[in-house]
Amino acid sequence: MKEYKYKINGNPYNVTIGDINDNIAHVEVNGTSYTVELEKAPVVAPKPVVVRQAVTPTKPAVQTTVVNKPAAPAGKSGVKSPLPGVILDIKVNVGDAVKKGQTVIILEAMKMENNINADKDGTVTAISVNKGDSVLEGSVLVTIE
Repeated sequence: MKEYKYKINGNPYNVTIGDINDNIAHVEVNGTSYTVELEKAPVVAPKPVVVRQAVTPTKPAVQTTVVNKPAAPAGKSGVKSPLPGVILDIKVNVGDAVKKGQTVIILEAMKMENNINADKDGTVTAISVNKGDSVLEGSVLVTIE
């Protein structure tokens, strides 16, 4: 029940609104009961419900390090990162023979996976990064001799 107090042309009115069934409302004005027919059934605004979804991590957090190693010594070739990013996968191991153009590293940069290829034929003598490492542009990733 809701109670309201009104003044119309200086006359006080105490209005109590009782039950509302479909489009019929039971109203009492200054102690006199009335049955009021409404044009439409009242629209009751639904109460907002807050739904929170549980977020679970898809993979464990990996500690990352930023790598910016100097260029390889003469006679050796260092495959360098063409842009800053995160190492997703290392496709070779130390001692592997590689051909020019073979994918040695997969680098994620700007939400895209980039294949980093060997710049010459040779043998992998050093891998300067690990999976999950953040690297800067120009960082030596793999050394080929």
